[in-house]
Amino acid sequence: MSETLAPADEAGVSAAVAAAAAAGEPLAIEGRGTKRGLLRPVQAARTLSLRRLSGITLYRPQELILSALAGTPVPEIEAALAERGQQVIAEPPVLAAIFGGSEPPTLGGLVATNLSGPRRITAGAMRDHVMGIRAVNGLGEVFRSGGRVLKNVTGLDLCKLLTGAHGTLGVITEVTLKVLPAAERSGTLAVTVPDLATGVRALSAGLGSPYGVSGAALLPGEAPRAVLRIEEFAESVAYRLGRLREALGRFGDVALIEDAGSRELWRGIREAEPLGADAEDAVWRVSVEPTAGPGVVAAAGLPRALLDWGGGLVWLAGPATAESHRRVMAAARAAGGSFTLFRAPEPLRAALPVLPEEGPVLAGLRDRIRTVMDPRGILNPGRMYAG
Repeated sequence: MSETLAPADEAGVSAAVAAAAAAGEPLAIEGRGTKRGLLRPVQAARTLSLRRLSGITLYRPQELILSALAGTPVPEIEAALAERGQQVIAEPPVLAAIFGGSEPPTLGGLVATNLSGPRRITAGAMRDHVMGIRAVNGLGEVFRSGGRVLKNVTGLDLCKLLTGAHGTLGVITEVTLKVLPAAERSGTLAVTVPDLATGVRALSAGLGSPYGVSGAALLPGEAPRAVLRIEEFAESVAYRLGRLREALGRFGDVALIEDAGSRELWRGIREAEPLGADAEDAVWRVSVEPTAGPGVVAAAGLPRALLDWGGGLVWLAGPATAESHRRVMAAARAAGGSFTLFRAPEPLRAALPVLPEEGPVLAGLRDRIRTVMDPRGILNPGRMYAG
């Protein structure tokens, strides 16, 4: 088992990275390890954990801004926001149904992985709400990007570069987020449809309507259900649900799921629970144009599927084999989309590409950025791509 370093502050993180860089020793970077099974396994003798860098450092509800150290558990942030009737906009998932474990995810981990929930289709991804970042580069140097106000033009926008980089370009130590008021009411319309293609058409009709749909997913089963969420002020939600129900009637029988049931349904969708992945399954996530979603499901030929983001995000689960992976890659490529091998046994993740291979231009740009940010290549080496 690798040694774990858990500095108590940013200076300790900087010192640990600087020492590793001087020795040329790679580090596995993580918060509480909840996404350790995502992407490729990192081969490192030491793990640098941010779990002790915890706490909200700034919260200005009137300005819709919150800053917290990278190791702060997300439930702690959500609880503080809930007291003031606010929320993290991107509806980030925990994904315990996929990765297991009882540890809560950390803010830094969510930003590093750029994980977003069902509201992504209308509110944007996690990276769209990161206003500022403090981080340590691969030489142990502390840097910051962005600021603590909604409108800022402070230097280069490294926030978007680090968000979704999976700890390969820097160790995030603090994050500033834009937040928004939480919805007073949530309601969902569930349309029973004959097939996935009809379901995607129903989702597209809802998203293209003027009624402000904030979630659109297609639940699996013998009789698939297209579910569409509307959330905001109670009176507005009631009116818009009624009008949207009339518009969706042509696709199938429409049922209304009221506030508490609606919130629980979308919590499950956020966590990919309707996918029904078995403990031994591999799990993939494919991003395509919404209309291509049903074709990806058919081409992959795996036993379990869930479509979110209006059909553009396809969760798939099935046997953890190279053949299954080949079919998913081929289906994503044929649809002009991308894939992520989200969960699989470590030998499979080490042997197969977990993300689409980049062309020479993008790969060259990636390598040049990595050379600047982490010249010794010690931060989560091999996490995203082999070599």
